[in-house]
Amino acid sequence: MEERAGMTESMEAETPVPVTRRTRPFPPWMGLVTDSTAWLITLTVLTVSRYLLADVEVTAAWGNVLRNVGLLTLLAMALQIAGGFMSGLYRRKYVVGSLDEARVLTILTFGVTVILSAAVLATAAIPRSVILAMFPMALLLMGGIRLVFRLFVEGRSVPGEEAVPALLYGAGELGHSVVRQMRVDPFSKINPVGFIDDDPSKRGFVLNGLKVLGKGKDLEVIAKRTDAQAVVICQSRVDSAFLRDVHDVTDALGIRLLVFPSTNDALTHKRNARSLRDVSVDDLVGRHPADIDLSSVAGYLSGKRVLVTGAGGSIGSELCRQIHKYGPGELYMLDRDESGLHTTQISIFGHGLLDTSDAVLADIRDPEALRHVFAERKPEVVFHAAALKHLPMLEQYPTEAWKTNVLGTLNVLNASMEVGVERFVNISTDKAADPTSVLGHSKRMAERLTAWAARQDAGSYVSVRFGNVLGSRGSMLPTFQAQIEKGGPVTVTHPDVTRYFMTIPEACELVVQAGAIGEDGQVMILDMGEPVRILDVAQRMIEMSGKDVEIVFTGLRHGEKLHEDLFSVNEQVESPHHPRISHAPVDPSDPAHLEFESWLEAARDKSALTNDEPDGPQQRRSLSLRDEVFAAGGSGR
Repeated sequence: MEERAGMTESMEAETPVPVTRRTRPFPPWMGLVTDSTAWLITLTVLTVSRYLLADVEVTAAWGNVLRNVGLLTLLAMALQIAGGFMSGLYRRKYVVGSLDEARVLTILTFGVTVILSAAVLATAAIPRSVILAMFPMALLLMGGIRLVFRLFVEGRSVPGEEAVPALLYGAGELGHSVVRQMRVDPFSKINPVGFIDDDPSKRGFVLNGLKVLGKGKDLEVIAKRTDAQAVVICQSRVDSAFLRDVHDVTDALGIRLLVFPSTNDALTHKRNARSLRDVSVDDLVGRHPADIDLSSVAGYLSGKRVLVTGAGGSIGSELCRQIHKYGPGELYMLDRDESGLHTTQISIFGHGLLDTSDAVLADIRDPEALRHVFAERKPEVVFHAAALKHLPMLEQYPTEAWKTNVLGTLNVLNASMEVGVERFVNISTDKAADPTSVLGHSKRMAERLTAWAARQDAGSYVSVRFGNVLGSRGSMLPTFQAQIEKGGPVTVTHPDVTRYFMTIPEACELVVQAGAIGEDGQVMILDMGEPVRILDVAQRMIEMSGKDVEIVFTGLRHGEKLHEDLFSVNEQVESPHHPRISHAPVDPSDPAHLEFESWLEAARDKSALTNDEPDGPQQRRSLSLRDEVFAAGGSGR
């Protein structure tokens, strides 16, 4: 187990060690000679064949015929070489035998044929009938030689001693591409030995010399039979439940489970054999990427002035990265944490100069500063992600929750209304559904203030509610990881406590989508999938670490629920536009009636009443309601 624990780094980050392979590149001079020879053979064979098939006696004219063929061949070679260098065909710009190379070769050969045809028609140097067959024959020779060379090289590729025998799970396009890369990459650490695929129609298929050996249920038997030391997931979209099932098998066998970067990571990293990495807890707990309606998202972000509060935080920074790819006219990143802004700016623009107008240092608690920023930059779309989020801390310091999550949100809303923003998206939390904590009550009030603003302004004001995100600062996974690295104990509040989880990129994808389809004054609730038992996550992380670490149960904290709710008991929810985004109306709250003492008293009273009945009627109803709404894509109450 300890040996496997050291294999958690991305294969892309490993120092490449050459793997012995009997491969040879296709040098530029070989392509040049191949194409020149192809024209010589084409013109000679076609011309001589035409005369041999003719009834006319041309014996005395053979000297002239061969001279004309030679002149045309020299012209063809000159044109081919010149065009080849200009197009990059003879400068290692294209992979030999690839579609890109074939496309360039086809265009170039056709162009040379057109010029040769004009010369033949003008001079009658050779029979005009030769023109018809020049292009297909020359292209067949050039392309055929390249294809044979590629097949020969790939067929002779032999894995080195360090290459790990692996099964590829998924015999689709990604699997087909990956196995080819693994066989020609001199630094590949993987030696593919076969495919696994759950599609019964693919049983027995052979792709790039590898056979589909069976289905996922046969993985254990096939892995033992092939002596596989790793399983590579070659599927574009997989959910956590599937990965957990496969991981259980690979973990029992003591072999590695490798995955490619997520959809979001693939925006900046090519999906190839070197980008493989060991499966992480994020993969096993999170869900598959969302289906995003790109046209609707681009419609309200492209070319717009967009401002994100809390841009230095986990959610805010990821929102900025995703918004940036839709081409906003301006992207303003606002936060009071200058270090966080520095990190976000580097991740998006490649520099952290902090001397440009896109990085805004301001505190949402300061209404005058916000008004100045908004008046100067005039944002058209606002994502409000700035908030305090740690439940036990806010139970001790409720005034801070009030100042930031309630009054801070009101300040951002007022500044937005003053400049007439077109769209406002407030980032909320599942703790706002039937809140039992100071955090939950503060975020619920933020939802209600957003609903109030929707009635005061012509713009669209919505909230987006979701559960825990994986990998954010101070969240569960980094905490568990730190505890495991120190040797334990790992602290879990309760053996049965569950939470909804989502990766940060996935949550932000759905937030951006919700901003496009949200109806004024409503709260959008993201489908979080099935709740995950925290104890299971802790146990899996300990197993993956290879260490023997104790788990200690500390008890639920004040205001903390055993099971989180996505919907309040009295919320009417529906999913009219997107199967993973539900809508619910929100009762507005007039800020003129805001009063800290009464708000805090209500929060404390509710917290005292529920700490938490694990199987109470409210919890049972919440779970059944979530299943009803997201499974049917309809409505529920």
